[in-house]
Amino acid sequence: MSDKIALSTWPTPMEPMPRLATALGLREDDLWIKRDDLTGLGGGGNKVRKLEWTVGAAVAAHADTLVTTGAEQSNHARLTAAAGARLGLDVVLVLPGTSDSSANASGNLVLDSLFGARVFWAGDGHPGTLADVADDVCRRLSRDGARPYSIPFGGSSPLGARGYAEGGEEIRSQLPDVEHVVVAVGSGGTMAGLTGALGEERVLGVHCGAVADPAATVSALARPLTRRDIAPDSLRIRTDQVGAGYGVLHEPVLEAMRTAAATEGLVLDPVYSGRAMAGLIAAVRDGDIRRGRRTVFLHTGGLPGLFGHAETVHRSVTALRSYAPE
Repeated sequence: MSDKIALSTWPTPMEPMPRLATALGLREDDLWIKRDDLTGLGGGGNKVRKLEWTVGAAVAAHADTLVTTGAEQSNHARLTAAAGARLGLDVVLVLPGTSDSSANASGNLVLDSLFGARVFWAGDGHPGTLADVADDVCRRLSRDGARPYSIPFGGSSPLGARGYAEGGEEIRSQLPDVEHVVVAVGSGGTMAGLTGALGEERVLGVHCGAVADPAATVSALARPLTRRDIAPDSLRIRTDQVGAGYGVLHEPVLEAMRTAAATEGLVLDPVYSGRAMAGLIAAVRDGDIRRGRRTVFLHTGGLPGLFGHAETVHRSVTALRSYAPE
């Protein structure tokens, strides 16, 4: 018996990336992309799979308000707001910063507003402390007569991870001989679900700096799916693309974004999918992923966040080439 609620149409496409594959030194048919950026709802992205379960549980609990947390440019917050709009639920987003943050809003914040979400600005902080603020917001909403339901940071819980257990089976059905699935690791639920479906040896996570201990986080989220202990050190997680930290542009990530765009017309973001691509490129260079091995890159979305990342926008615009015919 499940409380899952439909928020998109499945399966998402699986497409070859022959030009990028050959640019990286792989065979043309080695590299494929799973287009979970094309999930439809609210600008798309991987969080939709998780929200089908977590919002489904909220509806089953007769909630009328969704409360969640995230960074200022959170894709999860944006898609929670979109899910609330589709289902007629109020949404309160608990974000770091102050109301001044909205003065020059861009990217995901613009969409949060369009979807009708309200923002509780929690001041300076990080996702670990925002959960306590969200609990207090829920208490205030309940006191005022609302029926709030709290969705964790990134939608990552054993319940939310079920969405990517399903996603992993979808990948297996589309490419049965897949040997590597490369994915960004933010709050951990996406990699946990994939690991539950495909096993530790097939999934390569690329740490994005959103949690302190990605291996322990993914292991804990995957355990209820697999009903067995998954040792954190059995997980394949690269930590070489974090750079100066979460949300800070890392030079190999910008190069990976440019390579993907120039070879496949593929748009990545600088926080998640760009880091995952940089990790894939590094894995090919150091031999962790080799020619002849069927590899899938999971595109987790995040396009609005690209336009909310000031340094990436500036660096991209200043590199724009002009054509001046004689």
